[in-house]
Amino acid sequence: MLWLAALVVLGGLTLLFGMLGDDRAGMSRGTGPDGRALVILDPGRGGHYFAPGAINGQAVNFLVDTGATDIAVSERAARQMGLEFGPRMTVMTAAGPAPAWVTRLDTVQVGDLRVDDVRASITPGLGEDALLGMGFLRHFSIRQEGGQLIIASTGASGG
Repeated sequence: MLWLAALVVLGGLTLLFGMLGDDRAGMSRGTGPDGRALVILDPGRGGHYFAPGAINGQAVNFLVDTGATDIAVSERAARQMGLEFGPRMTVMTAAGPAPAWVTRLDTVQVGDLRVDDVRASITPGLGEDALLGMGFLRHFSIRQEGGQLIIASTGASGG
């Protein structure tokens, strides 16, 4: 009987932490009425937009950051992906200046939206998520509507 009570408690805790966990919200993709490919992101906790995607075919979780010039990946992720560490530079972060390296990404994809040959930075201490900056986003139409972030192909590039 004790094991049954423990199982019920464990199940309850699993459900509770599932509801309170890392709310990355959702992403849907499709085609708009004009035939353009689009990605629709719901905000996660704190109002941030997260999007599953890929860099050079390898899965990553992006934090959409319209204030970031480039896509930024952590040093650890860059080594795992086999990215080339180019010239050293300094980037401005919310915490102040930080060292980084310039790199190029063969492909970046979010949903059906794709950009080839994208400049990026490798930033130590960035964390688990990559930042999806304007190096990718500038190729698309971006708007907020009804609390969602909509990223749409302009027809000239991307999916």
